[in-house]
Amino acid sequence: MDFLDNIRFDMIWNYKELFIRGIWVTLSLTAVGYIGGVIFGLFLGIGKLSKKRWVYYPSKFYVDFFRGTPLLVQILLIHTALIPSIFGQSLGFFVSGATALMLNCAAYNAEIIRAGIQSIEKGQMEAARSLGMPRKEAMRYIVLPQAIRRMVPPLGNELIALLKDSSLVTVIAATDILYAGKVVAGAYQRFWEPYITAAILYLILTWIFTKLITYVEKRYSNSYIPSQRRRIFSFGRAS
Repeated sequence: MDFLDNIRFDMIWNYKELFIRGIWVTLSLTAVGYIGGVIFGLFLGIGKLSKKRWVYYPSKFYVDFFRGTPLLVQILLIHTALIPSIFGQSLGFFVSGATALMLNCAAYNAEIIRAGIQSIEKGQMEAARSLGMPRKEAMRYIVLPQAIRRMVPPLGNELIALLKDSSLVTVIAATDILYAGKVVAGAYQRFWEPYITAAILYLILTWIFTKLITYVEKRYSNSYIPSQRRRIFSFGRAS
C-alpha cells in the first residue's frame, strides 16, 4: 500500500505531450516498416521459390542475414554506417529506424509468404497453366488469393512483433514511447511510473492491433459469411 501511495501520476501528466508524440512516432515507424516489409517480402518470398539461381541465392542470403542477426545491430549499422556512407550524412532517426524495421520485417514476411504459397496444392498452378494462363498471371490470380488467407494469422503476428520491436529504435534517439519514458525517468529519477506507463501504452496498442487482426482473420476465413448474407440464409431457413 505504501508503494501505491507514493506513485506520482502528476509527472506523467506533465509530460503527456511527449508520450502522445511517442505514440505517433511508434505507430508511424510500425506502419512504414510493416507496409514496406510486406511489399519487399513478397518479392523475396517469390524469389526463394524461383528456380533461377541468380534470383534464389540473393533472396536466400538476404533472408538468412536479417533473420540471423539482431535487429538492434541492424539499426545501428544502418544509422551509423549505411545511410551516412550513401548520403554523406545521417537522415535522422525516422529514416534509419523505418528502413531497419522494413528490411528486418521483409525477411520474416518472405518466409511467411513462401510457406503460404507452398501450402497451396501444386495442382492449382498446373490447372491454370494447362488452360493457357501464363505463370505470372496464375500466381497473381489463382495461387496468391488462396495463399493470402493462410498468411493472415502469421502476418498479423509479425505486425504485433514489429510494433514491440520498434522500441529498439530508441537507441538512435527516436522520440517514441520508450524515449518518453526515459526522459521522464531521467527528469525525476523515478523509474516505476514512466516505464509502467510506457508498458501500458504498448499493451493498449498491442490489444488494439490484436482485435483488428482477429477481425481480418475472420473476414478472410473460408467460413466467413457477411451479415447481409447471414440474414438471407436465416430467412431461408425460417421459411
